[in-house]
Amino acid sequence: MGIINVTPDSFSGDGVGSDLEGAVAQGLRMVVEGADMLDVGGESTRPGHQPISAAEETARTENVVARLAREAGVPVSIDTYKLEVAQAAVAAGATILNDIWGLTRSPEIADLAAESHCALVLMHNQDGTDYAGDVMDEIKVFLRASIDRALRAGVPRERVLIDPGIGFGKTAEQNWVVMRRLSELRELGQPILIGTSRKSFIGKLLDLPVDERMEGTAATVTAAVLRGADVVRVHDVLEMTRVARVADHMR
Repeated sequence: MGIINVTPDSFSGDGVGSDLEGAVAQGLRMVVEGADMLDVGGESTRPGHQPISAAEETARTENVVARLAREAGVPVSIDTYKLEVAQAAVAAGATILNDIWGLTRSPEIADLAAESHCALVLMHNQDGTDYAGDVMDEIKVFLRASIDRALRAGVPRERVLIDPGIGFGKTAEQNWVVMRRLSELRELGQPILIGTSRKSFIGKLLDLPVDERMEGTAATVTAAVLRGADVVRVHDVLEMTRVARVADHMR
């Protein structure tokens, strides 16, 4: 899954802002480089980010989604937890809804996925990094509830993916715990998507800025695939496609 940030404040420094042609070109290049799907996001979710309105997020994303849905030849995902943004993206041609709040902010996204026959990515998230018990146990409880909500809405089980939410509501060490124990998510019976690309837990370990985290990302992608990940969400598609193919062959 190639990441396309149509934001001015992406943590990774690759946001294309309001440059429609730049975003489309980035997506088309990612497909050539090996992306099987593209994920368009219009609101930065970096720590300390400034939330934007659904109208602004829609204005940033819908034309990019429409163009890529017509031209890219791969499924296009909308990265949003807002129902209005998701509705506009589906109307523009998106076939995957990637909800970083796992239906806890906008449960109606499950109904939209069912009605529009879209796939649904359910990510674990929370405010703060405090966990009453074991971090992985709590992630699994959260994701089970999200899956149940999706199934009750009529989303077929085979269209539901789960994401443990690396970098969201977790300390650096908690992220490493999730990485080490990723295979436990297989018990939930759904395909696993994971996004580690360029994230700060890698930067903190290696003491490197965001533009020097390629090798660290490659290590986490390899580990994730070997532990059962089915989809890896990345910025550096060419390189990580090669990494994932090798790791998948070993698995």
